[in-house]
Amino acid sequence: MLRSLAGDVPVSPVVKADAYGHGAVPVAQALAAAGADGLCVATFDEAVVLREAGIDRPIVVLYPIPPELAREAADERIAVTAGDETLLDRLLAQPGLDQIAAPLAVHLEVETGLGRGGFEPEALTPAADRLRAAPGVRLASVWTHMQASDDEAITARQLRRFEEAVSRLREAGHDLPRHAAASGGILEGGVASLDGVRPGLAIYGLVPDELLGGGRQADARARELRPVMSLRAQPVRVANLPAGSGISYGPTFTTSRPSRIATLPLGYGDGWSRALSNRAEALVRGVRVPIVGNVAMDAIMADVTDVPGLPVGVEDEFVLIGRQGDLEITALDLARARATNQWEVVTNMAARLPRVYHAASGPQGLRTLVSGTGPRPRRTLA
Repeated sequence: MLRSLAGDVPVSPVVKADAYGHGAVPVAQALAAAGADGLCVATFDEAVVLREAGIDRPIVVLYPIPPELAREAADERIAVTAGDETLLDRLLAQPGLDQIAAPLAVHLEVETGLGRGGFEPEALTPAADRLRAAPGVRLASVWTHMQASDDEAITARQLRRFEEAVSRLREAGHDLPRHAAASGGILEGGVASLDGVRPGLAIYGLVPDELLGGGRQADARARELRPVMSLRAQPVRVANLPAGSGISYGPTFTTSRPSRIATLPLGYGDGWSRALSNRAEALVRGVRVPIVGNVAMDAIMADVTDVPGLPVGVEDEFVLIGRQGDLEITALDLARARATNQWEVVTNMAARLPRVYHAASGPQGLRTLVSGTGPRPRRTLA
């Protein structure tokens, strides 16, 4: 879908931050198998992890790396970004670059208004000239990043600055591939695909928060996306407590009646933010139940008193993100409950949460802190 929306240009998904909390290596393997043209990460270590896992697609590190790692990056066929004059000086001064088997690919970032990184447009061509003259490196592309894809005026201003900078490059003899569109630009259609795109959040079936509502073009396209992540758990205890029982530390919640309380074995140590204390829900047996009390490092509690039928027990599955029956809890629901965005919700999912990977045919793999293929764990991020 995303390739089609982008006009069949090369697609290089972003798998930084452990693939937005989904698991970088399994996700990168799936994307490579699906035909991704390349992959983008934020740090050199993230790129190395993918190479060590056997991922052979082109990889671009979107932030400048420590210059001392330039030779290793070239050896591992990891492309780097240049966006700062001082760091470029240090990169080009690294010994041995003129002796490597294949040149180090360098992508030039342009500062067009995000205020975060890249060469100012007037400094871009001199940087390109220096790279072209340096041994052991090659210019790979020129790119920028949008500040607010939902804002037509801001986006148009950034794209105008980008094209002006690219025109100067071409006048100086640098005809480089260009890329600017990420998820927002692809879904909203306000950013030309140029010579490639870098989708992030949309790869995981999520639409950027700012593109939802108001009848935006992305609303219709959002219906074609399905969130990849669900968060499920089974209780480690379910107990009947009398009225007046304090729940969790503090306490900030005290039962006002005899209550049945289920303890779920995850907390802020797993990425379930403490800001969700007394503000979130779970699904069990197709019913919404409140999460009560302060979120602990390793536990949250759900009030299951009103769930009909036999008392809820330790064999029941709770859904904290995802769908159960006709009900759904989304990453956006949690983002709004804690006054943040979906990016933070999913990337906060900690490494100790087991990941179970599914395809249409069923479970495909399991990732835990110790790896392996044992029984399905009691708390899973699927």
